[in-house]
Amino acid sequence: MFILMIVVFVLGYLMIALEHPLKIDKAASALLLGTLVWVVYIMNVADILNLGFSDGWEHFLHSTSLSDYTDKYPEASLLEQMKHFVINHEIIHHLGDISQILFFLLGAMTIVETIDQHQGFKLITDKITTTNKVKLLWILSILTFFMSALLDNLTTTIVMVALLRKLIDDKKTRWFYASMVVIAANAGGAWSPIGDVTTIMLWIGQQVTAGNIITMVIVPSIFNLLFPLIVVSFMMKGNVEKPKLSADETREFTTDKERKLLLFMGIAALLFVPVFKTVTHLPPYMGMLFGLSVIWITTELLHKNKSIEDRRKLTVIGVLRKVDVPTIFFFLGILSAVAALESAGHLHLLSEYLDENVHNIYGINAAIGVLSAIVDNVPLTAGAMGMYPIMTEALAQASVEPEYMMHFVQDGAFWELLAYSAGTGGSILIIGSAAGVAAMGLEKIDFIWYMKKISWLALIGYFGGILIYWLQEILFFHG
Repeated sequence: MFILMIVVFVLGYLMIALEHPLKIDKAASALLLGTLVWVVYIMNVADILNLGFSDGWEHFLHSTSLSDYTDKYPEASLLEQMKHFVINHEIIHHLGDISQILFFLLGAMTIVETIDQHQGFKLITDKITTTNKVKLLWILSILTFFMSALLDNLTTTIVMVALLRKLIDDKKTRWFYASMVVIAANAGGAWSPIGDVTTIMLWIGQQVTAGNIITMVIVPSIFNLLFPLIVVSFMMKGNVEKPKLSADETREFTTDKERKLLLFMGIAALLFVPVFKTVTHLPPYMGMLFGLSVIWITTELLHKNKSIEDRRKLTVIGVLRKVDVPTIFFFLGILSAVAALESAGHLHLLSEYLDENVHNIYGINAAIGVLSAIVDNVPLTAGAMGMYPIMTEALAQASVEPEYMMHFVQDGAFWELLAYSAGTGGSILIIGSAAGVAAMGLEKIDFIWYMKKISWLALIGYFGGILIYWLQEILFFHG
């Protein structure tokens, strides 16, 4: 049954990948996958947990949560304790983590849609006058790269996809640019302590410091984007065609002052999220919802004297009707399925296998990055963080393998490379990162199309960046 969970997971991913031939929306497939994996788990909980692969179950056996449960139900059998662990501990725990991502995504999408409804992006798109495909690609990719470091890769992707809709008419061309935005967003997020969930985890966990992660990972991240961009620049020719706007879209139903105000407030709200987290230590989604609430109140007051039609279009209540809810469900399904594999011990087993059979920081991290294209990078990073404690220099030197263990001190090469690999490896497949899933949901990008057109470019950038990191280490720190 432990293996059946993997089989269900693979079949669910195939349904998502074959969305167009099957004519079944990927959100529906993801929700089915997210529930079925948990069903297999709970129906065979004793067989699965008795294998001893679940790190969570081992911790739970010695926790106060189990003591509280057995005190309340002294007659509870081991099977009932296992079911309690899955239903009242694991599902609740993972639902909390998933909900943070979903509310963050919902808040960001609503803010971006509100800016768009107020024609705020017009102020940016009017300044991007080039229609040359190569020039436009470089402008958008560089913009995405640095925006991602400031906002985060998910929020940046949502913003950039909204911009692309104003700049490119042809669907397949827009898919290509949106896919390159995903690569740029993931590359930009990997070197910033606030640019990606995995770097935030490593920063908060004290595996890395903010200054060091920027210094050591920015160059590999730049080349992660540069290599695909250079390759594509030799292949692309011609100009993009801008979309023909309808009479309703060309009608300026907001003033210049309103457009500037909402653009400024929207970007300020997104930039405020990491500040909010640093000051309050509360999760990022709360900062996002705080920003949304301020914008919501502002739009209500700003348009209170306008017609009912304009109020319906411009206030957040009207905007919420346009938010892409299937993307939220898609996220929920995918993350739920991965959470079940983490809870049952599949990911822990994978981490141990890599350590025992690879035992090389470049090999382990390269594998983690490739796996993050299939499995969410958050549990993979968490698994790696749990597998290796932060070493002190004294402990590393006293170990059997001092040179190898020195990679695991704070700001050691293992943690730096983990931030890069887990952050950028997700670009290899469209469903491998939050940015990719958002782009896929918003633009309806086909999974198979992405594999054919983009995956090989992402692989060139990914392994190219690892090579650059290795050269950086050799030339500047071991040379």
